[in-house]
Amino acid sequence: MNGHVPASSIEGRSSVPKPETLSGNLGTFDIVFTVLAYNAPLTVVMGFLALIVSLGNGLGAPITFLIAGGLMLLFAVGFTTMSKHVPNAGAFYAYVTAGLGKELGFGSALMAILAYAFMMVGIYLYAGMIYSNLVMQIFNSAPYVWWAYSLALLAIVSMLGYLRITLSAKLLTIALVCEVVMVLCWQVAVVSAKGPVGMSPSWMTLDAVTSGSLGIGLLLGVTSFAGFEATAVFREEARNPSVTIPRATYSAVILLSMLFASSAYAYICGFGPEVALSRSSADPSTAALESIGLFLGNTGKQAVSFLLCSSIFACALALHNIVARYIYCLGIDGAIPRGLAAVHVRHGSPHRASMLVSIVMLVVLIALVIADIEPYAGYGALTGTGGYVLLILLVLTSLSVVTFFAGKSVTSSRWKTLYAPFLSFLALAVVGVLATINMDVLTGNLQAAVLLLLSIASTLIGGCLYARWLKAERPEIYQGIGRQKL
Repeated sequence: MNGHVPASSIEGRSSVPKPETLSGNLGTFDIVFTVLAYNAPLTVVMGFLALIVSLGNGLGAPITFLIAGGLMLLFAVGFTTMSKHVPNAGAFYAYVTAGLGKELGFGSALMAILAYAFMMVGIYLYAGMIYSNLVMQIFNSAPYVWWAYSLALLAIVSMLGYLRITLSAKLLTIALVCEVVMVLCWQVAVVSAKGPVGMSPSWMTLDAVTSGSLGIGLLLGVTSFAGFEATAVFREEARNPSVTIPRATYSAVILLSMLFASSAYAYICGFGPEVALSRSSADPSTAALESIGLFLGNTGKQAVSFLLCSSIFACALALHNIVARYIYCLGIDGAIPRGLAAVHVRHGSPHRASMLVSIVMLVVLIALVIADIEPYAGYGALTGTGGYVLLILLVLTSLSVVTFFAGKSVTSSRWKTLYAPFLSFLALAVVGVLATINMDVLTGNLQAAVLLLLSIASTLIGGCLYARWLKAERPEIYQGIGRQKL
């Protein structure tokens, strides 16, 4: 689709003309790689894998990833069905609005923006630490202060976020391919060497899989998939979205499930079951990198260090694009100033929303530097809290699918409109309860997590109250929330 298409008219629309909508030509491949880049598979392998072994259910980690992937596939059934009946780029915002009402929908949109923003700030903190360490390794000298690298990354991401999304998709694809190739090379090396005890799964007994804390393992496993809603966030920039979005969603979940589960299996076989457990418990932050060094040598470790930097870059860019499009959606609905929904004439990007994200990130980073925040502790608390909130949004979205289709006559099967979404709601709600009980594990800092969660809860409540105010005082704006005729 070329050019810009005027936004659809809505019931009770304002007399203020709406900005043009986004357009693009993203195919299934582009969207899948954008989502996979956001999930930063190398970062999951380097960080979460050993953590699931040490804090979760130990040798059951490969099964944990498969179960988590199964939960995401179950969620995707209702999610993709909803995308065909709610055809706009709002994803969680649009779907919760359609199923649970405009008040909760608007509050959820603000909550999602804040959650992604938390994760983006956390990524910038993590980037500063990783990039400075890499410079020290390469040049064997003291690097610049960590925040200098964070600001440099922010500048690059801001520039790319301002440009057409297809350019970002190409760069994300390159970064992701390099990550996946390195992980696969490591897996092949483990299989070729057959590890110290061979590749037989004899150690994966029922007792082993259910040992430790399966709940924490599932919590971390589901968090590894957080953010695949981006398949619907880019709907307006997708080619043939009714086909592209479902394909991209299922493809992303299946590919991530296979990559994470096979990596966990290679990790355990590479060390041997007993050593894998002890190494993971001793230092989960470096255990996976040790395994890569064991089978790919020092060159492999150096390559992974470089690719971890590109993985962080890809994640930051994907997060920036997602948050900018959430702001764009709220702007085009009139719930926030419509000027933020402006589409760049040449680049076809939500450039004002993108600039707003960049400015906010710059202000927050400067504030954290002045406050002398320790980057790794801040990263853990911010990204963990963001992941928890996205999990809650998955629960709300599953429930909204059930309520949206209740009593409606549609061509989709009951499995897609009722049974799968309801099962997804129940399963994800259980994981949400486990997440609440184990917040200290997810964030690494319980006190910080509580403060962050209070701010997010306040955002949700404040959003709902603001929507109620709009209903009474600005009904034409209220009708536009979620771009539905409800």
